[in-house]
Amino acid sequence: MSTALAIPCPHCGAINRVPAERADEHPNCGRCKQGLFSGHPVEFTATNFDAIATRGDLPVLVDFWAPWCGPCVGFAPVFLQAAAKFEPRLRLGKVDTEAQPQLAARFGIRSIPTLILFKDGREAARQSGALNAAQLQQFVANALAPH
Repeated sequence: MSTALAIPCPHCGAINRVPAERADEHPNCGRCKQGLFSGHPVEFTATNFDAIATRGDLPVLVDFWAPWCGPCVGFAPVFLQAAAKFEPRLRLGKVDTEAQPQLAARFGIRSIPTLILFKDGREAARQSGALNAAQLQQFVANALAPH
């Protein structure tokens, strides 16, 4: 018998049960019929953050950034490529700290870019500063490794 993953829809927030072995087959949301994965980071807001980032069985890696931040802008293509690589094992999302200051304050963001990996709805790892692709992969591997 297969294990079903609870996967929040990035569009409507509905929880979808997807057999683990079928998660990479581009499943659609049962409610809104849109794809559960797009290969792009989810744009998080105060409205959708908790419904997507802190629920479900997938770990979620969030990039807290700002459009005026040079290192953030330089890191953006690395993060975008990572979304295509890590989905459906890991959901990636972005929080624009200028547009969503309440989320930045809630998570105590003091410098950007800051990455926070959420597992089981809680912060599991944090990294400040831009990373290259190899460093990002290592951060994710270390954060997801069983302790």
